[in-house]
Amino acid sequence: KGHFWIATRPEWVGEFSLAGPMVQVEGLGLWWAAVPQSYWPEEERERMAKQVAQEFGDRRQEIVFIGTLGTMNRARITATLDRCLVPETRFLPDRWTALPDPFPAWGKDKAA
Repeated sequence: KGHFWIATRPEWVGEFSLAGPMVQVEGLGLWWAAVPQSYWPEEERERMAKQVAQEFGDRRQEIVFIGTLGTMNRARITATLDRCLVPETRFLPDRWTALPDPFPAWGKDKAA
């Protein structure tokens, strides 16, 4: 389970959850870097400003796998996730939204 950044939706935090046969992928909200600072919680502004000062703000991949020792193949999981990353040869943020996107609409895009 965890959070992810998808190239085709640079403003959105994606949420991933898997438990047995149940898989859920949905939009959780916006990355703080995509939200005007005037909307940030007052008590969190200093911490958040440090995070969003980086090139891509607070956007990141943060996924945890929980399982029994010996039942998960770490190398296979890592290799599969690595194939999901945008390769350096296609690391062109201005073109990311044109990449194929397999997910249904999230949040405000649902109503469109």
